[in-house]
Amino acid sequence: MQSDMQPILEVSHITKTFHEHGGRRFCAVNDISLTVRPGECVGIVGESGSGKSTLARIVTRLVLPDSGSVKLCGTELTTAKGAALRAAYRNIKMIFQEPRSSFDPRLTLGESICEALKPVMPDKKARREEAGRLLCSVSLDESFLGLYPGQVSGGECQRAAIARALAQTPKLLICDEATSALDVSVQAQIIALLNEIRQNQQLSILFISHDLALVSSFCDRLYVLYKGRVVEEGETAQVIQNPRQPYTKKLIDSVLSV
Repeated sequence: MQSDMQPILEVSHITKTFHEHGGRRFCAVNDISLTVRPGECVGIVGESGSGKSTLARIVTRLVLPDSGSVKLCGTELTTAKGAALRAAYRNIKMIFQEPRSSFDPRLTLGESICEALKPVMPDKKARREEAGRLLCSVSLDESFLGLYPGQVSGGECQRAAIARALAQTPKLLICDEATSALDVSVQAQIIALLNEIRQNQQLSILFISHDLALVSSFCDRLYVLYKGRVVEEGETAQVIQNPRQPYTKKLIDSVLSV
């Protein structure tokens, strides 16, 4: 991966504080900066409460930061509106931890994928054909077009979620604990699928997980979060083999001891 490539995603000094009951303030994300380059898979790792999911919500603009900048393909997401924001949303899609909850249970998988295709494909018949092609691209045959989320396994539902996410040909895919609800063998299948898609489509991935072993086998670079801050970053192999921070070493030791 060339380090001089213009980043797909550029997060600069974002901070987010939430107000808790009793008037207390909780800083979930504290001065975080990171980049993701074209075709790169970047891992975000940390224990529960480290700020990973808040970071994902800020990057996808589900939550606005108190300060800082989030640029996607050069567009400032924190202030984008109208057509600029709609165009930005086509370039970024998210895969969630619980695939079934991300689908409308009243719609078939095919109908959900067709809904995602509407902004870029006005013809109904063409959408149906493209939905079938997208399902085939994630190793699900066209019979899944007529199935509901509750009729398929967790792994099949996550594959369908990936197919839907790819409908508008995004440049960045955010995976927020996207495999943690799946068993180990299905996890491996989903990771292999994401890797294949990344290589074939030059797709960038921000892969957020508490599972350091999984992240280390998949990601090019790694950011380690602790209490809302980045405490370590670098090439994945370098961080794993030569951790500089005690917290990173603790995470690695916990994996090795299992």
